[in-house]
Amino acid sequence: MLPDKSRADIRNDLILIAFLIALGVAARLLPHAPGFLPVAASGLFAARMLRIPALAVVVPVLAMVLSDVALPGEDWRIQAVGFAAIAIPAVLGIFTRRWRGVLPVVGTMVAGSLLFFAFSNGAVWAFSGMYPLNAQGLTQCYIAALPFLEKTMLGDLFWTGVLFGGAWLVQHGPALARRAH
Repeated sequence: MLPDKSRADIRNDLILIAFLIALGVAARLLPHAPGFLPVAASGLFAARMLRIPALAVVVPVLAMVLSDVALPGEDWRIQAVGFAAIAIPAVLGIFTRRWRGVLPVVGTMVAGSLLFFAFSNGAVWAFSGMYPLNAQGLTQCYIAALPFLEKTMLGDLFWTGVLFGGAWLVQHGPALARRAH
């Protein structure tokens, strides 16, 4: 039998996981700017907040899988690479957990955004048939995808700020409110 605190910790982690997955699914299914989604930021946030950081990988992948049920399908190979690539911020977050502060979080998210761009567009080049399978085709693919990189990175950083800023407010808000009175 687990102590009450441990059970509460596990319950809180499961609630956070469910919330982040639901946020990712809702954001993908509701109208949104292209690439401006909380899915990658949710993985990073989960990796830095959960008591079992490895569970963070489940957050973005399950959000993508569940929302893809209602969205038009892509080539399964592109989807598989996309699912793996969207989990990169969660994996990076696990390895950068010990570094505190804004800069490590932002740096980790930027690295995750860039790796997602590289892998997901590499899969489009390799499997979509839209580009010749040579260096010129790969270059064309990445150039065509550059407008999405900016939107994705801005979305990832925005949602990282919302999630981490929201957590900071939940943790420090009551103390700030007491000081204001």
